[in-house]
Amino acid sequence: MPKKAIAGIFIGTVANETVIGIILPVKHVLGQIIFFLIPLLIFGFITPSITRLKRNASKLLGVSITLAYISCIGSATLAAIAGYKLIPLFDIVPQSESLAAIPEMIFRLDTPPLMPVLSALVLSFMLGLSIIWTKADRIEHALYEFQNLVFIMVKKFLIPVLPLFIAANFSILAYEGALASRLPVFFAILIITILCHITWMAILYSSAGAYSRKNPWQVLKYYGPVILTALGTQSSAASLGVAIEQTKKSPVLRPDIRDFAIPLFGNIHFAGSILDVVFLSLAVSQLLYGTMPGLEKLLVFIPLLGIFAIAAPGLPGGTLITSLGLIHAVLGIDEAGTALMISIFALLDSFGTTHNITSDGALTLMLSSYADKRKDENIQQI
Repeated sequence: MPKKAIAGIFIGTVANETVIGIILPVKHVLGQIIFFLIPLLIFGFITPSITRLKRNASKLLGVSITLAYISCIGSATLAAIAGYKLIPLFDIVPQSESLAAIPEMIFRLDTPPLMPVLSALVLSFMLGLSIIWTKADRIEHALYEFQNLVFIMVKKFLIPVLPLFIAANFSILAYEGALASRLPVFFAILIITILCHITWMAILYSSAGAYSRKNPWQVLKYYGPVILTALGTQSSAASLGVAIEQTKKSPVLRPDIRDFAIPLFGNIHFAGSILDVVFLSLAVSQLLYGTMPGLEKLLVFIPLLGIFAIAAPGLPGGTLITSLGLIHAVLGIDEAGTALMISIFALLDSFGTTHNITSDGALTLMLSSYADKRKDENIQQI
């Protein structure tokens, strides 16, 4: 469990009403900063990603993106099935009546986002494609500069704010008594998501072995150091260098494809994090509102979530952060629900990250076999 979460639980356990009265507005302000940055993250990362495709629009890139997207949708679907089947067995009911009263907020400072998150996504796609069609080089270069600015905002504002927000949220949960009553549910969520991660990776590697007619263990067995790095850092980006080095030892991965695919999938393939987000959405909705979102909402949410994950590279918990607006807009989970999701996600992120980076090996094996079968010798590097 992250140190900030432990600190938050301790503070909430010993805090009185005055201390919690101070923590409440702090949590609110930190949350406003997070939600303000979300549309900027989506626009700042997705639009330049689209414009870069014109230089790498090879058939192999299209196949890679398709594989990554299918994997993400598959893992999300597995999480949804597990959620609909297993969460009702928890017998979760909202327990607001038995919780300690939270004092009134001393002050609040609302900082609404510049635009709704869905508007940011639509604008990103429209502008990115328009730049490609019109060859607007100056605007394209300006977007790359804007992406650098957004990344600085992430490093200087979002990353420092997230641990404090998590600590504040755990403090409030501990103070009102919600943490003790929900601890078995949190533990069950952890166990089920880990089992789902293992299941989906088994499906991916089995499928890769069947398609390539090669032993997938000849890829997976080299991922030990990568797994340890991912568990320790909670960052796919930090684990990528280790993955590149380790996969060079695999005799069944075609070298030119490996050098192309491992870095690419490390930046577009977040099946583990998406799995966590979907299952958490269902669990938190049941926990807070006594019901889960309907299937019709998941049918909209899951395909869009796969697209939103493009904005996640390099960000701790990036898949969840970039999808918070989508969670609210499509699933109807309010700020209290998303705050709880952020807190629980901090406990799951190591496992989701490990899934992200380890499953890239299976997709690379598929891509190697695809290239062999098509005898594609002209691979463009990204």
